[in-house]
Amino acid sequence: MQIGFIGLGVMGQPMALNLARAGTSLVVWNRSPDRCDALQAAGASIAASVADVFARTRIVLLMLYDAAAIDAVLERGTPGFHDLVAGHVIVQMGTPSPGYSASLDADIRAAGGAYVEAPVSGSLKPAETGQLVGLLAGDPERIAQVRPLLAPMCREVFACGPVPGALLMKIAINAFLIPMVTGLAEAFHFADRHGLDVRQLQAILDAGPMASNVSKVKGAKLAGGDFTVQSAISDVLKNTKLTTAAAREKGLASPLLDVCEALYGEAIEQNHAGIDMAGVIKAIEARTDRHKR
Repeated sequence: MQIGFIGLGVMGQPMALNLARAGTSLVVWNRSPDRCDALQAAGASIAASVADVFARTRIVLLMLYDAAAIDAVLERGTPGFHDLVAGHVIVQMGTPSPGYSASLDADIRAAGGAYVEAPVSGSLKPAETGQLVGLLAGDPERIAQVRPLLAPMCREVFACGPVPGALLMKIAINAFLIPMVTGLAEAFHFADRHGLDVRQLQAILDAGPMASNVSKVKGAKLAGGDFTVQSAISDVLKNTKLTTAAAREKGLASPLLDVCEALYGEAIEQNHAGIDMAGVIKAIEARTDRHKR
């Protein structure tokens, strides 16, 4: 069976490569055709268009940036939407809002298709090594059908009930992840401005009880001033806003995330949108420097 994969961005390309290298028969499409070259070299078939992907497959994985990109690819709101999705299983792996996902689920089912939420937890490095954590939501029969496809991309996969349970779980994970990395950046800023050896700080944190894969990777970036992107500040701000919005819908307080939203917004205003999220330290440094003046 051929499987469709649409969206070969920072995360999508390594995910699709892991599928292809595991022997999955893939038909791929991306808005920027050059992103398809590595997939073609790995044995994937390159589709001429989105419609070509849907014509050749029955299960289509989407790894797209946001709701607008998903709607554009699926031609949602036009007669072409029904023609594309009818008879297909759409596996949505990005991180739009839970409300959007629920409405997309309803529209796809009304058009004669099926929908599975499948967001992943992790950034570029685990995407490259097939160590993401997959979250699934939808009809149990469809989840059982889709789960094996995630094996080359994910070290573990969890079923999270009906839509939008997987996206809500992803947002809950982000409610911990984003303040954690921001706190790590603040610790390195504190150490640096006190004249401490930040490499030693990194070693001590890596040896201690708070160490994690995330803290080790981001700590190394902070210690070395290496902000090549794994999770871009612009993407983290988008996810932070999704999380605070979901909190507001339930009347929940989100004090740590509110601070993070402000800091990542300031980092973007300072032209750091495209660097790794550990680069939020630059917004913290800017606040310190403003207070000193």
